[in-house]
Amino acid sequence: MSNGISRRIEAFDGVGVITRYDRPTGTWIFICIHDDTLGSTTGGTRMRQYPEPADGLTDAMRLARGMTHKWAALGLPFGGAKAVLATSRPLVGEERTGLLERYGRLIESLGGIFATGEDLGTTPEDFAIITGQTSFVHGIHPETREKIDPGPFTARGVFHGMQAAVGEVFDGGLEGRTVMVQGAGHVGGRLVDLLHEAGASVLVTDIDGDAAESAAARVGGATVPAEDAYATDCDVYAPCAIGATLNAETIPLLRCRLVAGSANNQLAEPEDADRLHDRGIIYAPDYIINAGGALAFALLIGGETESEVLFTRMTDIGETVAEVLREAARSDESPVTAAGRRVERTLQEARGASQDD
Repeated sequence: MSNGISRRIEAFDGVGVITRYDRPTGTWIFICIHDDTLGSTTGGTRMRQYPEPADGLTDAMRLARGMTHKWAALGLPFGGAKAVLATSRPLVGEERTGLLERYGRLIESLGGIFATGEDLGTTPEDFAIITGQTSFVHGIHPETREKIDPGPFTARGVFHGMQAAVGEVFDGGLEGRTVMVQGAGHVGGRLVDLLHEAGASVLVTDIDGDAAESAAARVGGATVPAEDAYATDCDVYAPCAIGATLNAETIPLLRCRLVAGSANNQLAEPEDADRLHDRGIIYAPDYIINAGGALAFALLIGGETESEVLFTRMTDIGETVAEVLREAARSDESPVTAAGRRVERTLQEARGASQDD
């Protein structure tokens, strides 16, 4: 194991890390278990190439911590974890299938301490393969046994969260507001459509110019070159692609009043929350506003199977976002601080109840 990986594991503040090297594909597998206070740990599996395998481990650790916060902020009985498959090259065909099968058997061998589903770089088709090797996959319809796509629920949750945030910040609705969606993929593309239906003016930016053009054309919107995204005037900036787009370099460029999007780990470092607050830009914490897929899967586990009911419950995301923003406004602090208190209250109550038992 490289020194970079060892040092990161030593610094991890979670329960532990399961690491495996998949020799046939040159893939590092990292399963990071962050906190199991609220229940068995659950989080998605991300597949992508990183500059170094240790960067994949860092991503998994940050994402696992975010899942702890996500479950606690919503008051749901699950612990935080995340997995990363840090590939050495793009994998297709039999190579990809083989990796996913071996990964599924690894999850099964853990005996239920970790359950998983899609994340960036993995698909429902990938999870059809993984499900053939393990029962510890979330988002399976309890009656049909089909794997449910979390993307539509995540997009709907972001929409309701943004709607609530706009109401708090502008004292009005999305109609007539300009929203720039960064990333027109699985979730961002759906969000573009929902925003158009609500009467918003939509700008779309993506490193894939064709994807941006296609999404914008569907709703009569406009595209913004990726290099101009941060300095473009808009009411709402919605990061819906990779994380860490909010950092010391980009925050001074922003020309928006609100940040609300689906990407995980939008802040490159904790200090970025204060940088946004100092500029008067309201930030809807990512782990709350992008929790629609997680909420839907939790409801499925609880026995709710009607799609319309699941979509209706995405309004819970909006209510939680509004509560956090109001608490932050009362204290003149970053919403990240208010959300963190909410998370800690939930975890402390659970720890107290456990001690009482």
